[in-house]
Amino acid sequence: MSYTETNTDVITFTKGMLEVKIFHTREEMGKEAAVNVSDTIRQLLSEREEINMIFAAAPSQSDFMKELIGDKRIRWEKINAFHMDEYIGLEEEAPQGFGNFLKERIFDKVPFKSVHYINGRAENPSAECERYAGLLCQYPVDIVCLGIGENGHIAFNDPPVADFKDPKLVKVVELDMACRQQQVNEKLFTGIDLVPTHAVTVTIPALLKAKYMFCMVPAQNKAEAVYRTLNDEISEECPATILRTKEDSILYLDEESASLLS
Repeated sequence: MSYTETNTDVITFTKGMLEVKIFHTREEMGKEAAVNVSDTIRQLLSEREEINMIFAAAPSQSDFMKELIGDKRIRWEKINAFHMDEYIGLEEEAPQGFGNFLKERIFDKVPFKSVHYINGRAENPSAECERYAGLLCQYPVDIVCLGIGENGHIAFNDPPVADFKDPKLVKVVELDMACRQQQVNEKLFTGIDLVPTHAVTVTIPALLKAKYMFCMVPAQNKAEAVYRTLNDEISEECPATILRTKEDSILYLDEESASLLS
């Protein structure tokens, strides 16, 4: 692993096909990620009439989203928006709901052409997976904006259920205890018994169908997951390792999340 200091603020290197950028602060990280995503959006929209994007709902994405929605160069009315996972069984207005999280921070802030929500309260979750998979086929994804969980998950593809060759685009999963505990640690729920046990998630192959992947991972609690993402064998034991096989993918870190890297 070789490092290149591109300027006084950013260290960059590559691991496999994955480009990695390390910033001093999460705010700097969010600004750079937003500029890169905006540039990519505008490049794609110079080639076609509309594009499709998937967003992650997590505190790790907040700095990036704040910067992105402030970019006046983006033609939001030409973007169809999706999200990558949703709890099953939360109350409709629960702030922990990922659709609600994104609605508050980005989906209601800018004029998307369309926004497609996963319904975590659907009577038949399997049918809901099929419905959402159909939408992803109708609107092939161009850009994925994601994070990495403490257990190395991407979306809700936790190690016990992650499948790099998953035949499904969207599926119901049982959440790993480490994943559920992270939600408590980040103060999204006041106790583990309040965290749902199951969720709907876009699968890893469905995410990898995107041409571009931008992965924002700040904070000390993600340092071990970042280390494993870049150094473990590529396997479902740490699902995020698959990013090292993906062209046109960038991992954005701050000093805290990069603290275990040499």
